Amino acid sequence: MTDNSVLMYKGHPLMRKDNLVYYGSMADKYIVMLQILDTKKVKDLDVATRVSVQLQLTDSSIRSRDRIVKRSEKDGFYSALDVGSVWLERALSTK
Repeated sequence: MTDNSVLMYKGHPLMRKDNLVYYGSMADKYIVMLQILDTKKVKDLDVATRVSVQLQLTDSSIRSRDRIVKRSEKDGFYSALDVGSVWLERALSTK
């Protein structure tokens, strides 16, 4: 992988900034925001134990609080990403 390549998951980009992971493209109508709320140490790695999932509209003219379409909390990053990917696919498939 080159330095400027984007990590993709199920055809959508994944971007991380600290404890926030954005899944999807800002060019689409919706994105998923994953916020890591709690972690635990496994050997020398921090592993997410509690993750907030939000399906959000990307329209910047809407107040950030009103952009949230769905929200949930999951135990573990993979289950959160799994739910988020289903929500994103369903949201983007309805026009």
